[in-house]
Amino acid sequence: MENILEINNLTKKYGNKTVLSSFSAEFKKGEIYGLVGNNGAGKTTLLKLICGLIKPNDGEIKFASIKTEDKRDKKISIGALIESVGYFPEMTAYENLKAKGLCLGYDCSKDTINALLNKVGLNDVAKKRVGKFSTGMKQRLAIALALMGEPELLLLDEPLNGLDPQGINEVRKIIAKIPQELNTTIILSSHILDELFKVATRFIILKDGKLLKNISKNDLIKEKGDLPIDEYYLKLIK
Repeated sequence: MENILEINNLTKKYGNKTVLSSFSAEFKKGEIYGLVGNNGAGKTTLLKLICGLIKPNDGEIKFASIKTEDKRDKKISIGALIESVGYFPEMTAYENLKAKGLCLGYDCSKDTINALLNKVGLNDVAKKRVGKFSTGMKQRLAIALALMGEPELLLLDEPLNGLDPQGINEVRKIIAKIPQELNTTIILSSHILDELFKVATRFIILKDGKLLKNISKNDLIKEKGDLPIDEYYLKLIK
């Protein structure tokens, strides 16, 4: 399976504090990478570095190129949901998606937007103002916004935060389908390890800004044995 992203010796400092130290990893097409670590472990910093919101102090981030219809090479596209969600509360879900498409030059035809709304289960509230959405509905819209343009790489930072059990279940099912339907690679951070374990195919575990483990789900299952995933994680970081 081809690499869509390669990171070599990535380091980020804020003043004298190193928040990510010599991080290296390869990310393959169509996989879901579960990004695990306590607060301050470097998860959000890593995602911000990948999508270019901040610059590293050292190291290299290499994205794969893909062939366009006219045989030219272009860099992969990235969709991201990091920290606060950007949407217009007085506009409908449909209008929010169309506004982003127009701003970024994406296909924002009626069929494309309706397909996105259907993908995240919001087709029945397409004309409802987003300000009246529940937290779970807003999070599903945020994922739809991140999927505009069908990105090859999708970065999701704590997309399950603040959701009730039903909302968590709905968002998890949406995330699980994305690689199957779009062949998109996902890097997903979450503190809810049981839910992360249900969707991730590979796990990247950080501690104090350093890579502690990069392991497939099958190998993790063998390694943790009968331990619940949260107990395995706590044992590992100690």
